[in-house]
Amino acid sequence: MKSNVALLSIALLGTPAASAQSSSGSMSMPMPMKAGPADAKSSSVMTEAVIQKVDTTNGQVLLKHGDITNLGMTAMTMVFPVADKKMLEPFKAGDKVRFHAELLEGKPTVTKLEPAR
Repeated sequence: MKSNVALLSIALLGTPAASAQSSSGSMSMPMPMKAGPADAKSSSVMTEAVIQKVDTTNGQVLLKHGDITNLGMTAMTMVFPVADKKMLEPFKAGDKVRFHAELLEGKPTVTKLEPAR
């Protein structure tokens, strides 16, 4: 029995997942996003959100948002860079908004931001 446990332990330590985890020194969970070409429908998908913080200096907004279907992201609260800092000027924390995000330079980025209707 002990030899079976030892063999199983050796087998598991040799797996790519175990090697990647131990070599990185920390566990990181990739953000669930799908990749692929955007079609006309996905390029106009708007997501509901509430602004938690606006950083006009750095061109970032903290959003508590619903699912971002065109990026395959689940609902969460996260900081997004914006494509144009000027789009942040009319907004403040607490505002209910709708936004569109796209992957720009590998980062989910807000490309459209409007008040929620």
